[in-house]
Formats: sequence, structure tokens, C-alpha cells
Amino acid sequence: MTAPRSAVRTALITVDDDQSVSRAVSRDLRRRYGENHRIIRADSGEQALDAMRELKLRGDHVAVILADYRMPRMNGIEFLEQAMDLFPTARRVLLTAYADTDAAIDAINVVDLDHYLLKPWDPPEEKLYPVVDALLDAWHTTDHRPVPETKVIGHRWSARSHDVRDFLARNQVPYRWYLADEPEGERLLAAAGTDGTTLPVVITENGEALVEPTDSQLASRVGLSTAPAAGFYDMIVIGGGPAGLGAAVYGASEGLRTVLVERTATGGQAGQSSRIENYLGFPDGVSGAQLTDRARRQAAKFGAEILTARDVVGLEVNGSGRTVRFADGGQIDAHTVILATGVSYQQLAAPGLEPLTGRGVFYGSALTEASGCAGQDIYIVGGANSAGQAAVYFARHARSVVMLVRGPSLEASMSHYLIEQIAGIPTISVRTCTEVLAGHGTQHLEQLTIRDNTTGATETVDAQWLFVFIGAAPRTDWLDGVIVRDGRGFVIAGPDLVVDGQRPRGWSLDRDPYHLETSVPGVFVAGDARAESVKRVASAVGEGAMAVTLVHRYLDKR
Repeated sequence: MTAPRSAVRTALITVDDDQSVSRAVSRDLRRRYGENHRIIRADSGEQALDAMRELKLRGDHVAVILADYRMPRMNGIEFLEQAMDLFPTARRVLLTAYADTDAAIDAINVVDLDHYLLKPWDPPEEKLYPVVDALLDAWHTTDHRPVPETKVIGHRWSARSHDVRDFLARNQVPYRWYLADEPEGERLLAAAGTDGTTLPVVITENGEALVEPTDSQLASRVGLSTAPAAGFYDMIVIGGGPAGLGAAVYGASEGLRTVLVERTATGGQAGQSSRIENYLGFPDGVSGAQLTDRARRQAAKFGAEILTARDVVGLEVNGSGRTVRFADGGQIDAHTVILATGVSYQQLAAPGLEPLTGRGVFYGSALTEASGCAGQDIYIVGGANSAGQAAVYFARHARSVVMLVRGPSLEASMSHYLIEQIAGIPTISVRTCTEVLAGHGTQHLEQLTIRDNTTGATETVDAQWLFVFIGAAPRTDWLDGVIVRDGRGFVIAGPDLVVDGQRPRGWSLDRDPYHLETSVPGVFVAGDARAESVKRVASAVGEGAMAVTLVHRYLDKR
């Protein structure tokens, strides 16, 4: 039997909606582990999560979680996914019937499952205890101390407060949010020596107070890498979305000295998605944050450098080298560059919305705001997959979700599986042929004026939350005059550069541009920033990998 190794009495949690099974599991666990561990039994995922939140608040530890797969409302995989957020180092076991073994295998990808246990497990001395013993041993050898948290104190409707929280969340930096006008927030502001007139205030893990910090200041204080380790590389990847991360993984794994430069946070638009369900290899779906985190760790494992909060403003050709210039005056050089800057959502031009950005009007999912939306009405503009994924996600928290779609239906722009999901959620309504005419509010969004374009009728509705998912504006303005782009700003590459048999102006090589090569030899483009690209996560990753193959070809034939 595994002996205790600390003074803290850790918990083992078992979750099963079948009370007879639940009692049997807890009985067997208590018989062997009850002397040194607290055994907690729950009849549903919701009940177990409530108990785990109480443990978290008290500073207790959870070592092992055993969850049944077939539970109503929230199955075992969905429960474990949420439990990971509370106790990420807890070992996870899925209890399954023989018919559910495929789901258990899938769970290895979704929740990093440690083990799946077939029911029944009699005798426990042979089938249950050896598994739990091994998991407890593994847990005890892991650093499971609470992760120190950065503290953010701000105002609910402060645009910069939202930006800081979003920056930390997307960069996987643990933080805790405090409202400046609540007692704990006031206490922290006083301890930081500031009166709260300028917000947000960020208190780092070591106690340093940052008043309204820039992204660059924030990144350098919370442990993100912002400075390159070298001055010259084989390949610079600009942009950390799926295409950029794919290029970084393949480039570094194939021995290229690789640095990825990202202006805000890796993941791009895909990284903000609450759920991606049509990405190959994840039959139960995967959140954008999870996919991004895995790709980032994979790139780092192979030796790629990842620089955060560095804004690229220039690209120059210096002989056989390519120079990338930063907004702060710095630069790095490389043999090749891959442009993977992606796209951003277009701003709504309706009057009154621009000053309310970050104060009720958000572009993209803004998942950090989900808890604040609980029990309220949310409006979403857009009819593509990103808008649909956001609607499904926010429907878990909000009283209602209204999708405002300019087109006559969702069929032309959204995947069929999402349309079916939305149709099955009663709190989501879809208003087609509808657009936002204006936003109203002083300190934050309070109302929207919308128009039905079929009838011409307008109405003003109360609204505190508007999330916009329209258009695709490429982030390529800084390439003007250097790289050939189309009229919308997308980068033209490969065969599309050869017009009437003529290579692009200034092309110096005795060959046509490679498939993803831009009008500057040795500079490639991948993902959404490329003209006529397919706007899908899988295709972006594929183009990132393909660009690395072309980089090798370019380097071999210089």
C-alpha cells in the first residue's frame, strides 16, 4: 500500500451516477486508502466539480480522479476536461464498460487520460489497487504544489483590463481577477501603493506591481520569452497561429535553427476557439487553447524559440539574408522567412461601437468574459464556424444567445455539424438577413439597434455583450512595397505570381517561384494570409509543413 509522503491529506475522488457502483468504488478505495487519504464520492460531474472547487479554495490536493464514462448531462470525458482546470496534476482514470473502450482511447487525446478501467474491477486487489497505487506513486513524484498566480486588478468595463486578461489567458499564464471596487481588490491596490485611478494593475508572482503595463512589459515579467537568443537563424516564422506553429514544429524537428515571432499570443483565431470538432484525430473535439498549448510545447521540445509580444514592422533583403525589424527598433536575420501572420476580424462600422470595444463589444471569442455573461443575453455577429462555436460555448452560461447573420441562412458559411448543434440548443436563436446599425452606451455597451434587411424594420434591444466574427482582414500592411499582395492585402505566392509568362518584378532567380514562395526569393507564406487559401486549421498546419519543405529546397539550391 502506498504510504503517505506529506502532512497534507490528499483526496481521491470517484464520480458515478449509478449509486450502487459509486458506493462500491468508494468502499474499495476507503478500505485500502482511507487511512491516509480522503475519499470523496459524487453522483454527477457537477457535484464533483463543486466539491473540487471547495477543496481548491481550502488549498487541499486531489491526487486521483476516477470518473464513469456514461453519465447524463456531463459524461466522464467532459467532467475530466473541466476537472483538469482545477487540479491539473491529478491522475485521471475513466471507468468504462467493454463497449466504451474506443471512447476511453479517444480520451487519451482529449484529457491526457492516465488509465481506463473496465467494469467490473473485481477482485480490486488485482484490477483496481495496482492501478491506483501506481498513479499515487506517480502523483507523489510530481510537483503538485499550487501554481503561483499573477493578480490582475481592474474594472469590469475597462478595455485594457480585458486586453491584459486575454493576453495572460491566451499565453497560458495563471492569473486571478479582482474587481477594483470590491474589498479584496481595494486591499491589493493599497498594498501595491496605488489609488486605482489608473487600471489595470498587475501584481506578479514575486510581488512586483505593474500599472497599466504594455504587452511587452507584461510578457517579460511573467516569464514569456521576448528576446531572441541569437542574431541569425535558418528560418524566421512570423505569426504563431496553426500555420506558424506547424512550420515551427517541422522546421525545428528537421534541424533548422528556427525562431517564431508572435505579436500577442500563439494560436491565432483558432486558439480562441472554444471547441474545434472537425480537426483530424480528435473525434470528441479539442479546444483551441489545448491544441495551441500542445503545438507550442511540441515546437519548444524540438528546439524552436518562441518570442511573444514582439511586433514585426519591416522586412528587408540584405544579400542572401532576410532581415525582420521590430517596432521597438530591434531586428533579427535569417536565410529564410515564413509569413504566417493570419487574419483578424473586421471591425463593425456601425456608429457607437468603436469606443465600446473591450467594454461590451469584443472581436473574437473573448473566453475570459464567459463567466461575466452568466445569466445574461448575448449577441453574436457572424455566420461562419467561429461564430457558431462561440454560440455553442456561450450558451452554457448565458440566458440566451442571439446570432445576427447578414446572409439568408447558415448553410453557405458554416459546417453542417455546427448547424445541427445550434438547432438542438433551445437558448440559441438565429436571425438571418439581419445587421447591427448602431451601438449605444456610455461606460459600456447598453443597447443595440438592429435591422431586418428583408422587411427593413429596425428595433433597439438591451444588450451588454456583443461578440463579432466577421470578415478576414490580413495582417500584411507592413509588407507594402516589399511583397506583392492582392487588392485585399492577401499575399500572392507561387504560380499566381507568374502572369503571361512573366515572373514578378525584381525576381532575381532563374526559376519560377516555388508554390508558397512570395515575390521575394526565400520568403514564403502559409495559412490564412495567403491569397486564395482555404480557411481551415488543418490546411493551415499543412501549409506550414509544406513551407518548410520548400525552405529546404531553397537552401539546397542557393
